[in-house]
Amino acid sequence: MPYVITESCIKCKYTDCVDVCPVDCFREGPNMLVIDPDECIDCTLCVSECPVEAIFAEDDVPPAQRPFIELNRELAKSWPTLAERKDAPADADQWSKVKDKKHLIER
Repeated sequence: MPYVITESCIKCKYTDCVDVCPVDCFREGPNMLVIDPDECIDCTLCVSECPVEAIFAEDDVPPAQRPFIELNRELAKSWPTLAERKDAPADADQWSKVKDKKHLIER
């Protein structure tokens, strides 16, 4: 079962998770990351690295976040691979505390 990045990543885009991924399954969008479910090998390494707890096993995604399963699948097809850690946006810490950010996704 692949892992899924959920709403907490929006506007935070910390990339600690990318550093530990052995298969480069992360894709980078304008203001969040997603996981390519076809590349993810379910290693779980990324889960504990996410400072905003945005990453879940597909079967464990909270009900309100379930639309992100398909969103990760969809966006991973068009967003480029991110294989190296990079600095988070300057205001990431402020955004990490904001809830209900779905409407802010930039495609």
